Amino acid sequence: MAAAWPELEAAARERRRELALAGAAVAERVAAGGGRLPAELLALPLLQALELSGCAALRELGPGLAAALPALHTLVLRGNALGPAGLGAGLGGPLPALRLLDLSGNGLEALPAALGGAGGAPAGAPAFPQLRSLNLSGNRLRELGPGLACAAPQLQALLLAGNRLRVLPGALLPAAGAVPGGPFPLLSRLEAADNELAELGADIAALPALKSLDVANNQLRELPAALADCPRLKEANFRGNPLRDKRLEKMVNGCQTKAILEYLRAGGRGKGKAESAREEARKKKREKHQKKDGGDGEQDEPEEVAKLLVKVLHVSDNPAPLVVKASSGIKDVRPFIVCCVLKGVNLKPGNALKRFLSVQTKLHEDICEKRTAATIATHDLQLIKGPLIYDVQPPDKLKIMPLGRKEIKAKDLLRQLQLEAEEQRKQKKRQNVSGLHKYLQLLDGKDNYPCLVDAEGVVISFPPITNSEKTKIRKDTRDLFLEVTSDTSLQICKDVMDMLILKIAELNRFTLENKEDSGSDNESDPLCGPVNLNPSQNVQPMNFPLVVEQVRVVDTDGNLKVLYPSKTDLTTVSSLLTVTR
Repeated sequence: MAAAWPELEAAARERRRELALAGAAVAERVAAGGGRLPAELLALPLLQALELSGCAALRELGPGLAAALPALHTLVLRGNALGPAGLGAGLGGPLPALRLLDLSGNGLEALPAALGGAGGAPAGAPAFPQLRSLNLSGNRLRELGPGLACAAPQLQALLLAGNRLRVLPGALLPAAGAVPGGPFPLLSRLEAADNELAELGADIAALPALKSLDVANNQLRELPAALADCPRLKEANFRGNPLRDKRLEKMVNGCQTKAILEYLRAGGRGKGKAESAREEARKKKREKHQKKDGGDGEQDEPEEVAKLLVKVLHVSDNPAPLVVKASSGIKDVRPFIVCCVLKGVNLKPGNALKRFLSVQTKLHEDICEKRTAATIATHDLQLIKGPLIYDVQPPDKLKIMPLGRKEIKAKDLLRQLQLEAEEQRKQKKRQNVSGLHKYLQLLDGKDNYPCLVDAEGVVISFPPITNSEKTKIRKDTRDLFLEVTSDTSLQICKDVMDMLILKIAELNRFTLENKEDSGSDNESDPLCGPVNLNPSQNVQPMNFPLVVEQVRVVDTDGNLKVLYPSKTDLTTVSSLLTVTR
């Protein structure tokens, strides 16, 4: 007998426009159905947004999904086991309204035919004429064919991090004239970090709208001069590549996108036009030595700043470790949480605090997928009374003082935010709530809401919505308590925490190198805008380590659930961090 799907019955009865299917119960039902979706899903023609995530048993979408759901504008298929064949049946027809497609974390080795794989996109009208964002991160793709430009001509964001690509753009760009008006005329964001890229082709300049490029943690030894010909390129991340040109590498580590492009435009290293650039480099080196001889003490040590240092303080070495107790009720609401303490922060100089906050915003937009995959909360450790309890409370009982607001019940806060989101939607004349507010829907239908409560009974965090004004980060904050929660997986919490610590270390270096004073008004590159950590107001050596204190999450009986950072954590950013344990 087929398993019952109460979510689908409710969606049909209530004529819902949006539906999210995730979690262990969904995975069990999919497995019982042979790795396929139930036929009842195809009887929901009003659906505009569909999410099917975190289901390792899901191997096939089943035939006719595109034809049955013509109004879909958002399709999230993250963290499943879908291959090209399993996707092909469901995406075999056009989805004329689709604007966002997320296929991340499926282990794809090739794209389905509808996206230009297996022989390219079908002839005729594009299969995805309105597609704006395509997320292919966390798969096993070695190359992308030119058919994608035909299948999704209006693409604005292409996310390819964590694959096995060796050349970019490579075959992604079809031959001249193959696509009317040129390939990807609107593509402004291209991310391919953590691949195997050995070549960044000069044809990258054929993307006229490219504003943001991320190719960090690859095998690039050179950057093409053609990057300087990208007319709109403003943000670029080349960190973690074995670049031959050490001067260029130093600019890359300092996140100086404008300087990088000017350097490449002037010829760069090893080019015929580079004599003036080399002379400028020699001149600056002489000036630095002169300053050193004059007692300035400044040294040119690019190799020493290549990696950032982080020291882990074990629970056994900590006289007063912070502990988080997880209640039994949390497993049905938002089960995954990872925490740690980070010491050595100095947010006073210049715009360090502003950059700290901008990092969280960018991580929420990218790796956290607009807070739908995970949510970050940062607290001033000195304002927290431990031990902490990760608990659940009814919406009409949970009270919090949100950032920048007065104390309010959770249900009333959610109603306020939903009204604000609806007003924003009307102002922008959109058919659906913006991605900025998608995370509000994660609590739909929940009898209890998740919260992190301190020893005084004060709610300091209400994920994925907000944290408390009580523990707000300020310029004089010295030590941080970091928290990442998710209803998807523990691993995404750890990955986000790894990246957050890396960004904090990067901002620390940025602040040290720029030696801002408290009145500085300088802005940093958005791609590099991390978090700021320096335990002293005076400039410290560049290898001064940050201290990460382990935090245990235990159940109500004191049994360990998760310890972060463990021996296997921080490995995803090990190419840029040196961790001492």
